[in-house]
Amino acid sequence: MVDKPRVVLGVSGGIAAYKACEVLRRFTESGHDVRVVPTASALHFVGAATWSALSGNPVSTEVWDDVHEVPHVRIGQHADLVVVAPATADTLAKAAHGLAGDLLTNTLLTARCPVVFAPAMHTEMWEHPATQENVATLRRRGAVVIEPAVGRLTGVDTGKGRLPDPVEIFEVCRRVLARGAQAPDLQGRHVVVSAGGTREPLDPVRFLGNRSSGKQGYALARTAAARGARVTLIAANTGLPDPAGVDVVPVGTAVQLREAVLKAAADADAVVMAAAVADFRPAAYAAGKIKKKDDQEPAPIALVRNPDILAEISAERARPAQVVVGFAAETDDVLANGRAKLARKGCDLLVVNEVGERKTFGSEENEAVVLGADGSETPVPHGPKEDLADVVWDLVAARLG
Repeated sequence: MVDKPRVVLGVSGGIAAYKACEVLRRFTESGHDVRVVPTASALHFVGAATWSALSGNPVSTEVWDDVHEVPHVRIGQHADLVVVAPATADTLAKAAHGLAGDLLTNTLLTARCPVVFAPAMHTEMWEHPATQENVATLRRRGAVVIEPAVGRLTGVDTGKGRLPDPVEIFEVCRRVLARGAQAPDLQGRHVVVSAGGTREPLDPVRFLGNRSSGKQGYALARTAAARGARVTLIAANTGLPDPAGVDVVPVGTAVQLREAVLKAAADADAVVMAAAVADFRPAAYAAGKIKKKDDQEPAPIALVRNPDILAEISAERARPAQVVVGFAAETDDVLANGRAKLARKGCDLLVVNEVGERKTFGSEENEAVVLGADGSETPVPHGPKEDLADVVWDLVAARLG
């Protein structure tokens, strides 16, 4: 029998501690062996009995419990992943400065596996220079610190500092575990990803659109965050939950997507255009619903070209070494059309996949060939969209140096 992956779930003393129960459930139901290590403050929010019952393992906060097993050393030594969710400002500070006053901080010092922090605190605490310096220190040492979400905080306060959705925290951790001991190679990089499909309005009711679900773009955003990047996701009409640690910018039309991409790309190391952008939009917008008339055929709809965003950002790089990646959905002569598009657009990489009924759109899986401007071809076999995303980031990271 293969041993279950061993995960340590550290829980800090914040109101978001109750959400860690869902993170724990995701790990246990997917076959991980989880040891919960809460701080003493965390037990004011969720009791030890709850953690023990959900994990099936004993729970302690003190280095003095079960001393013969040397828990302050062994727990970290034996872990395949340590995730702290929520991670308070206090815990981040202690981890950054190597303090070891309880079982969790001792575990963080002895762990030689990947470590993920999911911060949760008030906006002012997150934005304080001391916290930002502690986060930078932890990231520099190789830890993945997920950016907190924006939303409702304790009481009536709203802002950045909310714990990301537990499901999305789990997804980031799953990708970190899949990479094993590999360092977060996008640490310190800013990447921009577009996802979904643009919609070009005809009238207040109707629009011209496409079948894109946004799942491949979201997989790219999620895997980049797991590899340490700061991620801006330009999301066009997806309806998907925000990936943990990702800044999401919602857009509707191709013109709006262009504006958002150009703004975000100004300081980006890489831009990946995974969104399905409409080539055309109606020349005129009807202020009222276009009515059907029984005795008349509908009037033709005049179209005008939308801006070619991929060609524009490829030709006018915001930064000299910026890497630009495009996507091509083809129905026939896939590689030939892909090569022609790569040359026409001027990007560094082009992900080419065949689309059609029951292919790619809306699916959890994908299959593609990544073409390089240097003549390279990297086939990606049929599998989860996160696998294709990791191949894309491998190729991007190699070009970033």
